[in-house]
Amino acid sequence: MSGYKKLFEPIKIGKVEVKNKIAMAPMGILGLATDKGGFSKRAQDYYIERAKGGTGLIITSVTKIENEIEKMHPGIIVCTTMDPAHFINTTSEMVERIHAYDSKIFLQLAIGFGRVAAPAMLVGEPVAPSAIPNYWDPSVTCRELTTKEVEKLVKMAAESAAIAKVAGFDGVEIHAVHEGYLLDQFTIGMFNRRTDKYGGDVMGRLTLPIEIVKAIKKVNGQDFPVSLRFSIKSYIKGWNQGGLDGEEFVEKGRDTEEGLTIAPILEKAGYDAFDADAGSYDAWYWAHPPIYQKHGLYLPLTEQLKKVVNVPVIVAGRMDLPELAEKTLEEGKAADMVCLGRALLADPAWPNKVLEDRPEDIRPCVGCHDGCLGRAFEGKPLCCAVNPACAREVDYGIYPACCTKNVMIIGGGVAGMEAARVAALRGHKVTLYEKTDKLGGHLIEASVDEFKKDNERLLDWYKTQMNKLGIDVKLNTEVDSEFVKANATDVVIVATGSTPIKPNVPGIDKDNVVTATEALLKEKPVGNKVVVVGGGLVGCETALSLAMAGKEVTIVEMLPELMSAGLPVPHMNRTMVLDMIKLHNIKTVLNNSLLEVKDGAVEVIDNNFKRTTIPADTVVISVGLKPNKCLYNEISGKLPKVYTIGDANRARNIMYAIWDAYEVARTI
Repeated sequence: MSGYKKLFEPIKIGKVEVKNKIAMAPMGILGLATDKGGFSKRAQDYYIERAKGGTGLIITSVTKIENEIEKMHPGIIVCTTMDPAHFINTTSEMVERIHAYDSKIFLQLAIGFGRVAAPAMLVGEPVAPSAIPNYWDPSVTCRELTTKEVEKLVKMAAESAAIAKVAGFDGVEIHAVHEGYLLDQFTIGMFNRRTDKYGGDVMGRLTLPIEIVKAIKKVNGQDFPVSLRFSIKSYIKGWNQGGLDGEEFVEKGRDTEEGLTIAPILEKAGYDAFDADAGSYDAWYWAHPPIYQKHGLYLPLTEQLKKVVNVPVIVAGRMDLPELAEKTLEEGKAADMVCLGRALLADPAWPNKVLEDRPEDIRPCVGCHDGCLGRAFEGKPLCCAVNPACAREVDYGIYPACCTKNVMIIGGGVAGMEAARVAALRGHKVTLYEKTDKLGGHLIEASVDEFKKDNERLLDWYKTQMNKLGIDVKLNTEVDSEFVKANATDVVIVATGSTPIKPNVPGIDKDNVVTATEALLKEKPVGNKVVVVGGGLVGCETALSLAMAGKEVTIVEMLPELMSAGLPVPHMNRTMVLDMIKLHNIKTVLNNSLLEVKDGAVEVIDNNFKRTTIPADTVVISVGLKPNKCLYNEISGKLPKVYTIGDANRARNIMYAIWDAYEVARTI
C-alpha cells in the first residue's frame, strides 16, 4: 500500500470509529425497494459487496422517513415507517454481514423531495415549504406544508433514526441541506417564503434541520452519530437554470458565504460530520457531475468549509482517482474523508485494489450516468454502464465455465474487449482479431478531448486486463468469412462495430466534408468555420471539442431540440452540454436538414421548405452510425455458436456494447 497510507488510516465520526477514510456516497437505489419500503435482496447484496470490497463507511440510498405527507407510489423509495417491522427485517441481517467486514453503515434519512419530486412518483400533489413551481413540471404549483405537518416531519425523523438504531445501523445521515431537496428548500430564501417559525431570516430557515438533529439525539443519545448531507453552494442562476464553473452569474440559491455561515450553526446544533458537495436540481450537473466536470470539483469549496467547522468533512465529487484522494487527505486542507459514489458502482473493490497497490486494476467510472441515474429516469433498476453486475452481484456475476472452449472474437472495440475479458475470466481460451493496429474502436476518438479522458482510462483498463489475462490479441489482422470457416472454433463472437452514416445529398463527397471521427482524430484538416450536421450527443460533443479549439461552430439539427432522438441522454449530462454550448457561443440551427454541400457553405432546408445558406470551411457529419454486419451475415447459420454484439448488432452506446458482450460471454 505504498503511496496510499492516508486513505487507510482510521477516523472517528462522533464516537464511531471507521477503519479507513473511504466512504460510499449515498446513491438512490430506485427499483430495488420492496413494496413495503424495505431493502430488496438485490439491494442487500449490493451494499454487502461494497463492504466486502473494503469500503470503511457505507452511506445508504435515500430513505424516506414517512409516506403520508409526501406520498409516493410503493416500491420507489425505501421508507422506514411504512412498515417498521418489515424494514428491520430487510436490513438487520444486511447490517450484520456488513459489520463482518469491519465496515460501518449509516442510513440516509430523507425529509422529503419537495419541489423536485417528479409528479409521476407521487400519489397526489407535490409539497414544498411554500407555494412554488415543481421543478419537472413548472405548470404545477407545490402545496405549502402546514406548521403541524413540518412538526410531524421532525417527529418522524426521530422515529426513523430510532428504527435505524434497532436495525443495527451505526448512525444516520440527514438528507439534506443539499441539492435542493425538501429540507434544503426550507433553508434557502428563494424557496422558503414562510412566516411561521420555519421561515423568515437565516436562523428561522435553519429551524427545521436544527430541530431534526436535536430530536434524533434526544431519542438515540448524544453518542449516536448524525451526519449531514450539505451543499455549500447551490449554483442556481434562476428557476431551472444552473451556472457553470467560471461563468459569471448572480447566485439565487445558497452562495458560498451563506454556506460557510450556516455550517458552524448546524455543527453547534449537533451534527457530527458534513458530507459536503455543491449543486441543486437547477444545476444538477454539480450534484451529479458528468464526465465534463473536473475530478475533485468540490475541493475549493470544502477547503473553505474545513476552516469554519471542527467535525469531519467528507467530500465526494469525482474523487475516484486514488492519487487525488490520497493527496487530498495528505494535505488535510479540504477533507478528512473521501466519498466514492459511482466509482463503487463501477468497481466495488476500489478500496481493496488501492490497498493492494494495484490501482491499474480499478475499473473506472466514465461519468455517463447511463447505467445509474439514466436508468432510474426510465423506470429501470440501478446498475452501471461499465459494470453490468452492479446491483445484481449474486445473480449476474462471472463464474467458472464447466468446460474450456476456444473462443474467436472478431473486433477489438469495447464490445470485443469485454467479451474477451469475461470469456477469459471464465476459463476459456480466447483469441481476438483486430484489423487495425490499435484496440479501442470508437472509444479511441471518444477519448481525445480533455473532458473525455475517463474514456481513455477505461480503454487503458481494458488493455491492462487483456494483458494480465493472457488473451491472444492479433492486431493488423482482418478476418473474412473464409478465414473464420477455415479456423472455426467452438464459439465465434462478431464485434465488428459500426461505420458513420453519410446523408445522400449533393456535395457529400467534397474534400471539406469529414466525419466526426475524422475531425476528432485530426485525420483530416478542419477549417475555422465549421458546420456540424447532427445534434445528437456525438455531434454536440464534437462541436464543443472544435469550439474549445477556437473554431466558429454551428450545429444543424433536423429536430426541434438537440439530443432529443435515439437513446436518452441522462438529464445532468444533457443540461451541462446545453449550457456548455451556450457558454462557448456555438450557434444552433434547429428544424433544418442538410440539403447540399457547396464550396465554402452548406444549404439547409427547414420544415416549411425555406432554404438557408450557412458559411462553412468544413462540414462535419454526425448523423449516426450503422452496424457493420457483413461478416456476421456471411457466417450466421453456417457455423454453430455465432454471436454478434455491440455496434455490430445495433449501434448504441458504450453501456450497451459492454452489456451485450457481458451477457453473451458469461454464458458460453
